Amino acid sequence: MEDMNVVMLIGRLTRDAELKYMNNGTAISTFAIAVNRRRKNGDEYKDEVSFFDLALFGQKAENLNQYLTKGQQVCVQGKLKQDTWEKDGQKHSKTAIEVWSTQLLGGKPKQQTDDIY
Repeated sequence: MEDMNVVMLIGRLTRDAELKYMNNGTAISTFAIAVNRRRKNGDEYKDEVSFFDLALFGQKAENLNQYLTKGQQVCVQGKLKQDTWEKDGQKHSKTAIEVWSTQLLGGKPKQQTDDIY
């Protein structure tokens, strides 16, 4: 039986997404989100934040990249993926989320006007 690897997060982008292309021509949009959580500690509530790196591939990456801007709230579904590499004799690893579904939340930002009625 295959194990399960599913992640679902709602958070806000910490920076604008960056669109690149791999050697085989596949588009990849990389971005990060902050997920806030509030927990009670005695009589006080404490805010905690976790940061996650994400990658979106293919046509979805090309279509959504322009909308993945800093502060935008999103709901993402995907899987955890661990990358490992060696640099200068040191082993490194990084866990990121490979996104297969993205939903933009919160609507368009309000535009300000200087008109006074």
